Amino acid sequence: MLGVGTSGPLAEGIVDPGPPAWGAHAASPVTSIVTTAERDAWAVLAAIDGLGPVGFAALLARYGSALTILAEAARPGAEVRLAGTEGIERDDRRWVRFPIDQELALAIVEGVQRGPTVLGRLRETGVAVVTLEEPTYPACLAHISFPPHVLFLTGAVEALSRPRAVAVVGTRRATMSGRTTAARIARALVTADATVISGLAYGIDGAAHEATLRAGGHTVAVIGGGHAWLGPRPHTRLADAILGAGGAVVSEYAPDVHPTQGTFPRRNRIISGLSSATVIVEAPARSGALITGSWALEQGRGCFVVPGPMDAPGSEGGLALLREFPNEVRVVAGIPQLIADLGFVGSAAPLASGARAPSEVVARAALDDLGATERSVATQLLAGYRTVDEVVAMTDLTVATVLATLALLERRGLVAGRHGRYRPDGDLLGAISVPKAR
Repeated sequence: MLGVGTSGPLAEGIVDPGPPAWGAHAASPVTSIVTTAERDAWAVLAAIDGLGPVGFAALLARYGSALTILAEAARPGAEVRLAGTEGIERDDRRWVRFPIDQELALAIVEGVQRGPTVLGRLRETGVAVVTLEEPTYPACLAHISFPPHVLFLTGAVEALSRPRAVAVVGTRRATMSGRTTAARIARALVTADATVISGLAYGIDGAAHEATLRAGGHTVAVIGGGHAWLGPRPHTRLADAILGAGGAVVSEYAPDVHPTQGTFPRRNRIISGLSSATVIVEAPARSGALITGSWALEQGRGCFVVPGPMDAPGSEGGLALLREFPNEVRVVAGIPQLIADLGFVGSAAPLASGARAPSEVVARAALDDLGATERSVATQLLAGYRTVDEVVAMTDLTVATVLATLALLERRGLVAGRHGRYRPDGDLLGAISVPKAR
């Protein structure tokens, strides 16, 4: 079995995909439990170069499932039919359309043909897959803009969803003082029962990972390429140690994707997205750690900067961030002060909203507070139906009524919509087993 189901360990290998037979799978409504075949199909799509979150979501909105997309791509002339599929994303205060062009449509067709090879490489490398539709996908990451539709990972999937998680990042060209500070912060986070998230790079990242392991804690490495390209031997040894300690190495890229200058900024949104807060230790003016901090601010997560001497190159970026966002970015005034500012003193509650779902009692109370129509639509979302057409089919409500109801639920913070797909949010996240509406 590829990846994870609703229970059990990750490292179970994958089924032999055999010859491509995408057309043999009939389309079915999206459910909260992803079948092995559907998960395989998501992995194949995620491995297509150039198909990002917007295009991926647009295809899912149009065809309903990854298996149906692959079946369509396997038919003659698919590149013509796929071209023009539009994703819609909010850009500042206006809606912008992002159509799939002819070049990407052709890449999708060719990527489907390579599907068995992709699945075979996952089996060979021991890399598992978690899709955005699965309950094991980390909730804190699902709440960001442009979450990866697929996570490729080795190690423990539960390491991505522990109640407390903090990113510690910084420059690759760290000073001894910077490495020491990162290590001190990591050890304090372990004491506070927090998971340390970083990027498996030299310098600050490596110091944070290593100190976490020495302190007996859990750490997650988010890499900027595929698992077959972990980098120099020290990176491989560190990754092995992370896995041995119950952590994980995760990427949005298939195993054979080579890291490039463009893949790391995308990687950084995952580092911050898995974390309740990001702590920046030594960041020059053009450091990638500043991108991670910017993502944290955009995602509504905490952002902290360890200040340094104003003339030191490693302080320039962090000090600029503090100056530019004086009300959002906080100074690390000391290790105990940081732990207190993170909310880890005298409380088991995590800092990030959405990191821990409300109780089922709260969710059921939220449902009971809704009118009949809103409750009917919300119940279908809880049952696993994600598109307007699916909700219409299950409720016999009109399209206009469903759209208006979804808009009302979004305003109340009970539903999150993106790219034409909707999911429970806010207080409804605690409703685990609500029966389908009749």
